[in-house]
Amino acid sequence: MQPEKQSNGMQTIEQLFPEHELTGSEQATQTKTLPRSHRRYRYFTMKYRLERAVGMGMLLPALPLIAVCWCVVKLTSRGPGIYRQTRVGHEGKNFQVLKLRTMRIDAESNGPQWSSKGDSRITGIGKIFRKLHLDELPQLVNVAKGEMVLVGPRPERPEFVELLAEVIPGYERRLIVKPGITGMAQINLPPDSDLRSVERKQILDLHHIDTADLWLDKRMILLTAFRIFSISNDRLTSLMGLDRKDLVSHIPADSADATSTPLAVLMAEASAKKSWEKAPQSTQNSEDSESEEFHNMWSEDRESWEDDTHDSWEGMSLAERTPR
Repeated sequence: MQPEKQSNGMQTIEQLFPEHELTGSEQATQTKTLPRSHRRYRYFTMKYRLERAVGMGMLLPALPLIAVCWCVVKLTSRGPGIYRQTRVGHEGKNFQVLKLRTMRIDAESNGPQWSSKGDSRITGIGKIFRKLHLDELPQLVNVAKGEMVLVGPRPERPEFVELLAEVIPGYERRLIVKPGITGMAQINLPPDSDLRSVERKQILDLHHIDTADLWLDKRMILLTAFRIFSISNDRLTSLMGLDRKDLVSHIPADSADATSTPLAVLMAEASAKKSWEKAPQSTQNSEDSESEEFHNMWSEDRESWEDDTHDSWEGMSLAERTPR
């Protein structure tokens, strides 16, 4: 699919915020909101007012269904029927998203985690709600409050935004518009599982910001509604002209030539880094001293080894390789 041509000299996200110029904390200060010079600025200004009004209209008839689902959750598992969770919204501001609970009450006893395919933390009724997207219905309250819109990038948790902003240049560009219940990335790609999947969704989120219009957003809302009837998602995206997978074909989901870091590994590394930063300085100095001592020992001894020692390393464990 060819990218839409610019109109009236207005700019795209990439032109306004080049990815190669945004790294680490710099992007948080540069990508606050959609600039007036963006090609879809006027549409998004109208979109916020329109979708808030539509969200209010949808919330009223949805309330009885939300109440029924809330009762089912309460009757089938311990804990609240609806839960609040902090998410990062427009301009990087945090808000409390509302969702029907689909996981066990102790799902994050070990800290924040991404959901994965076949996640054992999801309850039986939660699997049904997720398949039919009924767990998203309470987010209409967030739309009515103006914190979200119907169509936009998926709101992510602060812990994950902080982490992903460090490893994906320009990641926070998606925060220049309000997050949505559904969106281009959500309807085209499966849930995030590794770094590559996040990068793929980032491309589609930014593509939507650059090409959004009333007809495009209306089709995505209709497609999301049709999912309740369990119609094949691939068939729906194709029939409604919403298939954008070609835009991420250069970043295949599965590649034999390159592996992608699982999100759980990124979280573990970030947690370890924070623990190290919080550790007493004396402990860090002690570990640094041990490292320096080992390095000095290595430098002093390696010249005395026989040349064929290096050849004998192959197939040996690290402990066996270390000089004594």
